[in-house]
Amino acid sequence: MKVFAYGLPRLGEKRQYKTLLERFWSGKISEHDLVKGLEEVEKERLSTYMAYADVFPSGELSRYDPMLDLTVGLGLIPARFRPYQDQGLRSYFDMARGASALEMTKWFNTNYHYLVPEWEDEPLSANPAFFVEQYKLAQALGAQNAWPSLIGPYTFLALSKKDGLPLSPDAMEALAEKLLPAYKVLLAALRQAGAPGLILHEPAFVLDEVPVPLVGYLYQELKAFPLYLLTYYEAVDFYPRLVELPVKGIALDLVAGKANWQAIRQYGFPDDKVLIAGLIDGRQVWRANLREKAAQVEELSRYAREIWLTTSAPLSFLPLTKAPETHIPKPVWERLSFAKEKLMELRTLAQALEGNPQAQAEVAASEALWQGEPLGIHPPTRARLQALTEADFQREVPYAERIKLQQQKLNLPPLPTTTIGSFPQTEDLRTLRKAYREGRVPEAEYQARIREKIAEVIRYQEELGLDVLVHGEFERSDMVEFFAERLEGFAITTQGWVLSYGSRVYRAPIIYGDVWRPAPMTVEEIAYAQSLTKKPVKGMLTGPVTILNWSYAPPHLSREEAAYQIALAIQDEVKDLEAAGIQVIQIDEPAFREGAPLKKKDWPAYFRWAVRAFRLASRAKPETQIHSHMCYSEFESILRYIWEMDFDVVSIEASRSKGTLVEEFRRFPQWDRQIGLGVYDIHSPAVPSVEHIAQVIEAARRVLPDALLWVNPDCGLKTRRWEEVTPALRHMVQAATAARMRVSP
Repeated sequence: MKVFAYGLPRLGEKRQYKTLLERFWSGKISEHDLVKGLEEVEKERLSTYMAYADVFPSGELSRYDPMLDLTVGLGLIPARFRPYQDQGLRSYFDMARGASALEMTKWFNTNYHYLVPEWEDEPLSANPAFFVEQYKLAQALGAQNAWPSLIGPYTFLALSKKDGLPLSPDAMEALAEKLLPAYKVLLAALRQAGAPGLILHEPAFVLDEVPVPLVGYLYQELKAFPLYLLTYYEAVDFYPRLVELPVKGIALDLVAGKANWQAIRQYGFPDDKVLIAGLIDGRQVWRANLREKAAQVEELSRYAREIWLTTSAPLSFLPLTKAPETHIPKPVWERLSFAKEKLMELRTLAQALEGNPQAQAEVAASEALWQGEPLGIHPPTRARLQALTEADFQREVPYAERIKLQQQKLNLPPLPTTTIGSFPQTEDLRTLRKAYREGRVPEAEYQARIREKIAEVIRYQEELGLDVLVHGEFERSDMVEFFAERLEGFAITTQGWVLSYGSRVYRAPIIYGDVWRPAPMTVEEIAYAQSLTKKPVKGMLTGPVTILNWSYAPPHLSREEAAYQIALAIQDEVKDLEAAGIQVIQIDEPAFREGAPLKKKDWPAYFRWAVRAFRLASRAKPETQIHSHMCYSEFESILRYIWEMDFDVVSIEASRSKGTLVEEFRRFPQWDRQIGLGVYDIHSPAVPSVEHIAQVIEAARRVLPDALLWVNPDCGLKTRRWEEVTPALRHMVQAATAARMRVSP
């Protein structure tokens, strides 16, 4: 029985991937040094695979994003980037993070951001060099069982856009004729290089309304190649047709995709294909009950002749290993399983099924871990949850009345300007926080220096002419981790880094018990900032849905229960901020859309509790203005649910997507809430011009009334440098000020 592994995190043991990219972007190393450094990271990754797996991918170590790798490999390069096409990595990174970069959005229901391919009318010109080089590198490093890995043709089409819009089934069918010849060039080059099998990722197979005839056509055209398909994140609705495709093996998610079990039992599995059984949860950090998994393999063996064991999804969104996390309480730590540990579980399961006595003992021990009392029970929190009534999920006064009370207090101009919350986290600030955590800087000195930073940024914003200010978040490492560190029921890692996009990483907290707030978390810094200015300062909080979705879920609570527990803790913070005189409170929910099930039939149940969790957290006084922030997700189809959250202002991305989201408000005539336009892309170091920002504002004014519009960047400024931020914000204020002159009285 083989072990198949894929998606091992590409950061490296010491985050070398991040360091290399950022040193290259800052001009500290050459392109040659970058490539050589990444080869060392790949050597480290492949050695991990070889220790535990029988088959695994090459080509996973993207320079920025796997979708971008394939886009470039297929030659799908928009005209605005072609002047740099033959200048090494310049055009590649220009497409990723330049002034006119490709649109970026969430990869399925994860917190990873991919770059959206743009189709134009020009023919494709495939270049397989990157994928062939990666395969040959794996062979040279001794990884003989590494097979080339690409995103599959249907998923590529399903996630692409043309003229700013997703492709319709008819458009996909038409573009397939352009895609297939280029795709065949890539696959043929990899076969010629000696690859015995080719791995194609097709997670889009689990989405609703897949055009099955198109899928059949694509794979009939590719039947000359030995293909192994990976589906994950959910079940495939067209299972009988899926297993008829002319491929060698098919991976099925048997954790999230419960319906895959029913399909296997009903239809069986072809004898001429390998069933790649996704039995170990690739999305969560908890150890599996391997006895239960062994029983599942026994059942599968009645339907499939050859079975390979794998995870339910790529390991990309897990930390690399739990080994360094020795500070986590032992009862929690011993139940954890990160990416490397998942590979160990797969190998142990395979060995146990082959009769290895030591492995069989480990299987029995894994079952015992989950017996007994759940971790972290907090009876007062459970009692509070039980006592909730419908009134707890409602604002006391409707929006139309609230906005009048808020404007009387705030007295803001038309098109008010603000930022999303964070300002640049400079090296000296990170050094200060690290020294404080390690006990090398006393509490009093640390707090004094944070106050200095807050005072500086308040003066800075006043000089820029912003209307609603923020305190800068200098005391915060990450928008979720900061709160998790101050709430009970969370474990925080020291090296549990996960990649979000490019070189951007975060440490996802682990919810192991009931969540509750022992003390105020943000009031001291925000109240201090407000004391320095007459302008309103926003209280900055992270919402319950985002805290839940960007953490690893608890093993003993439903997501709904966990969301309500977190919401009660945030509600307590809202009340304390109000008591301190804060009139504007932003509760960020960038993961609101991301957590939605992939099947639309499951949306009503999810959005019911997600909306209610936000409402519970944001149950403020009518005169308190509640903001939220959302970024880089496909929101068009969920505007009704967003509206039901009952905030007063929501900030969205309106620049990189070329304003297509704003256009969606034409189709939602009941929209009456204020919108903060993300008028420039903070993920790019490029400074937007006044003219560019003015164009975004004017495009929005053609869709929405002036009274509903705010002007702000599209996300927090923490990852940018001050020399980029200052001119960008000056231009933003200038554009907003000029636009006010055109506002009707």
